[in-house]
Amino acid sequence: MGMLKEYKEFISKGNVIDLAVGVVIGGAFGKIVSSLVNDIVMPPIGYLLKGINFKDLKVVLTRAGTDAAGVAIPEVAITYGNFIQIAIEFLIIAWVIFLVVRTINNMKRKDEAVAAPPEPSTQEKLLMEIRDSLKK
Repeated sequence: MGMLKEYKEFISKGNVIDLAVGVVIGGAFGKIVSSLVNDIVMPPIGYLLKGINFKDLKVVLTRAGTDAAGVAIPEVAITYGNFIQIAIEFLIIAWVIFLVVRTINNMKRKDEAVAAPPEPSTQEKLLMEIRDSLKK
């Protein structure tokens, strides 16, 4: 029963739950970015490049066919277009993460600026007491 209790304590820690939520949201965010790149960003780029679809770009090393026994031989190719597509997705994800972190940092700076001023030093307190006593 001790191991079950220890496991429950481990799972209920905030870091584990935060990590799990981050992974799930990250997966969903990846799908959104993939759709953004595939459906919105790449079609205009393909149009500007005269209808080129990046996913179709490849260097064929061996064409598909059949051997003498009639067995199908699959095509062997370097699909560099898919790499370009994934690199663009990465750059967009990195840019969005940069913007989110930048926004969070700006919000933190504003919160720090609004924070209460530091307590006056002992010397300043004594000077304020002297000032107040001279006013009397």
